[in-house]
Amino acid sequence: MLIDSHCHLDYFTPDELPGILERAAASGVGEMVTIGTTLEQSRRLPALAEAADVWCTVGVHPHHAAEAPIPTPETLAELTQQPRVIGIGESGLDYFYDRAPRDVQQENFRAHIRAARLAGVPLAIHARDADADIMVTLQDERDNGGNFDFLLHCFSSTRRLAEAGVAMGGYISFSGILTFPKSSELREIARDLPADRLLVETDSPYLAPVPNRGKRNEPAWVAHTAAVLAKVRGLTPNELAELTTANFRRLFRKAA
Repeated sequence: MLIDSHCHLDYFTPDELPGILERAAASGVGEMVTIGTTLEQSRRLPALAEAADVWCTVGVHPHHAAEAPIPTPETLAELTQQPRVIGIGESGLDYFYDRAPRDVQQENFRAHIRAARLAGVPLAIHARDADADIMVTLQDERDNGGNFDFLLHCFSSTRRLAEAGVAMGGYISFSGILTFPKSSELREIARDLPADRLLVETDSPYLAPVPNRGKRNEPAWVAHTAAVLAKVRGLTPNELAELTTANFRRLFRKAA
């Protein structure tokens, strides 16, 4: 069984969801995690997750960090008391689009780190063109507040960030970007990372993998990404599924 560790099911219409879930099951995707991007939206996700028999996270994406007051760690942590909420996020830093001031993104990121620590659940991290500040922030929060679990989601950054994240106890999730023809360097990173830190995801409806690139992505297609990851790791698809599912359970302990 595969698990799509990061998708956005609420971006699909209610009429589309039954078909999305059926195709996922037919492709061997047994579970998925739908992700929080704003506080208002996050409050709605547990009901969606329960109805669809999936998991969810709660958080404020860096793109939305300046749209409303940054939630306190306590506010975010309280939302994780609901059974289907297994993580915080996604949060992090995005210096490519810069849709929120960088100092606001930093404040938001730190609030989410502290919420993850407080709640004892992992943080899903969005990192784009901000590797140095991501690393500095993670290390500073660990040094001054204590350890916390995290996942660098939809990884497409540098080897340095991947290795630093793993060294700090983090996990790395690969999306359809891994399948793109020009992603040879990313495949080399995926080949070399410790086996017990690897996950797969779609980030659907974005980033559809080859052979469906350019189409609207959906959880069923995580199988294509998993097949490429299996190939670069020298594993069979079944072995890769078992590995990434075990890693998911270890990281997202509420979903075990």
